[in-house]
Amino acid sequence: MVFGDVSLSKNQVQTIHGTAQGAGSGGWPTVRHFNKQTGYGGEAYKQKTGDAMCDELGPNTEYMLQHIEEAGGTSLCSISNTESGCSDAQKKFIEKWGAKPKDELQKQLDRLAGLVDHKNGNSMKPEALNWAKQRASIIKQLHAKEEL
Repeated sequence: MVFGDVSLSKNQVQTIHGTAQGAGSGGWPTVRHFNKQTGYGGEAYKQKTGDAMCDELGPNTEYMLQHIEEAGGTSLCSISNTESGCSDAQKKFIEKWGAKPKDELQKQLDRLAGLVDHKNGNSMKPEALNWAKQRASIIKQLHAKEEL
């Protein structure tokens, strides 16, 4: 995940590779993410509350972390410290899969990767797709630990 800050008063970024950026639309701050699915146009953060964007994504809420996980297709949960960044569901998943042998971890990782790649978010609910990506991230961590 990479973060960038563009001062639109100094740098009028309107297009990237001919694709409109919608800079400034949706309020301040404008939060966009870019990945293979969004292409050069990116996708704007979809607000979850009626609060001002700076309040919704501020330090007293979990929305920015949720957005990073969802948009990045990752998990901020670390198997080495489950007390910070891990949901209860993630902790239970780590407990269940933490002692599995390497071949079972690989099968589960292949299954999850196939599910995420095949569905590409089109036929899965966003929450289910996000959970599949989080589990894959955890399995990758467990797999790497197994190799040590």
